[in-house]
Amino acid sequence: MTVCLGRFPDENRRTVSCMAMKEKILVVDYERVILELTSMILRTRGFEVLCASSAEEGLELVAKERPALVLLDYMMPQMDGMTALRLMRKTYPDTYVIMFTGKGSEEIAVELMRGGASDYILKPFNNQDLVDRIENVLRIRRIELHNKELRLEREKLLREIENWNLELERRVAEKSRELESAHAEILQSEKLATLGHLSAGMAHEIRNPLNSIGLFVQLLKSSELPEVERQGYFDKIFKEVERVDAILVKLLAASKRPRYELQAVQIDEVAEAILDQFSERLQNQKITLEKEIAHDLPFLNADASEIEQIFTNLLTNSLQAMPQGGLLRLNIMTEENHLRLVISDNGPGIPIENQNKVFDPFFTTKSKGTGFGLSVVLRIVKTYGGKIELLSDQGIGTEFIVTLPVNG
Repeated sequence: MTVCLGRFPDENRRTVSCMAMKEKILVVDYERVILELTSMILRTRGFEVLCASSAEEGLELVAKERPALVLLDYMMPQMDGMTALRLMRKTYPDTYVIMFTGKGSEEIAVELMRGGASDYILKPFNNQDLVDRIENVLRIRRIELHNKELRLEREKLLREIENWNLELERRVAEKSRELESAHAEILQSEKLATLGHLSAGMAHEIRNPLNSIGLFVQLLKSSELPEVERQGYFDKIFKEVERVDAILVKLLAASKRPRYELQAVQIDEVAEAILDQFSERLQNQKITLEKEIAHDLPFLNADASEIEQIFTNLLTNSLQAMPQGGLLRLNIMTEENHLRLVISDNGPGIPIENQNKVFDPFFTTKSKGTGFGLSVVLRIVKTYGGKIELLSDQGIGTEFIVTLPVNG
């Protein structure tokens, strides 16, 4: 093995000291003259030069030193240059190869390029042409290695992004399962709470008539009663049974839609008819009515009796809040594609802690009543795809706002 790293002549030392050390180049050639000449030319231009006189030595130096470029002779004893070229490019792809050849045919050029050579130089060569070819191949090598680094970095980033996405998907799926589980638990809790609320309300409302029925039955069994008195007890029992039945009917009306018949309903006509039914009660309670009903209101495709229930139950709720008189306002208008109904009173208002309960079945703060009126209104409004809002301030009054979509 010949390593061409000798002392520079004085005139060249200054030149090299002013230049940054360039890439490492290995020269592999059987002719010693070519080795010495090539080494001298490259050293004067700042390259670190290694030399080998056979392909086997060249492969050993490539494995040990990993040069950027190899100048490799095509014709050598033992292992020829073509075989060495293929081994170098296969095993050390970052080491580029320029072939020296004394044969300048197209066939050899094609063979060299297919074997992985970056260029080839014909012997004898021009010194400047040699340097230009080397600089060009090294420049291409830098660009290609940089591009390779960029590709590897890109692939690394893509793998990291893919891993992040997989981790994100895993976390989202995990959180979604947790949310679904929590939502299912909340729904189950709400169902149980609703069931408990309904059960408590039913027990409260039905217990009184059942107690009365039990008392009357005991009286009928325990003593000799005149027929007239016995008949009176039977009538009272039937009355309490009807009371239980009425409670069940109201409960069903609040939760399930009964038979209905859709037709074109003129809501202002329904409102006027219901107000006429309440006129005597308004007068007796000394309640002032202020109404504002827009002209040319559109028809509502609905069941007339259900719309009547909305007015009846909301008006009843307002009148019960003003037993000693007050002001009742009714406003009906159109708003975009909706009918807007507003009923308000200046009663005592609803305490804030009760405002989220007023639409619950059985909830009532009054001494009489089952608390189904507003539940029925909510069910009807939801049936028609509308909504109902409650605005109430204690000491000022209460306002119910109903919006119903107008079909077609």
